[in-house]
Amino acid sequence: MSDPKLNIAFWNYDRTRPLADGTVKVDGVDASFHSSRIVTEIFERIIRRREFDVSELGMTYFLRTMDFEDPPFIAIPVFPNRAFRHSAIYINKASGIEQPGDLAGKTIGELAVYGHDAGVMPKGVLSDEYGVTPDQCRSIIGGIDFPLQPIDFIPHPHPVGVEVTSAAQDD
Repeated sequence: MSDPKLNIAFWNYDRTRPLADGTVKVDGVDASFHSSRIVTEIFERIIRRREFDVSELGMTYFLRTMDFEDPPFIAIPVFPNRAFRHSAIYINKASGIEQPGDLAGKTIGELAVYGHDAGVMPKGVLSDEYGVTPDQCRSIIGGIDFPLQPIDFIPHPHPVGVEVTSAAQDD
């Protein structure tokens, strides 16, 4: 009997590369590995088209699927992206910001969608440790080094009173 086939998707992390290049095998499985230019494209492919049997899916994206009429996924405790998000806050040196409290009233950029995985931790630290809450700032959502299309494959509500705009542009 042949091994069951599994289509597995994750981004190209140093921790997943040995699976993708065949250095590490999954015993008892005929695995095909898939990736994309950026991880949100993988998220879209699994959420919109159910393209994979197993897929990386950011926690905030997974939680947003709980708003679907019939939530389609079960989470398992696998964490391919291990980043220390406390270091995810960068400032413009010319902005006059000298301490975290100075962020109140400023515009803060965030990747892809308000409240994504990497944005939740810094918001919590700013709020809990420095008293800078999201409603005291303006948020602008954009891409990395290229414009991202708006995320329309999951709900993306934000708290009442929080100003969120998009920097999305047509390619």
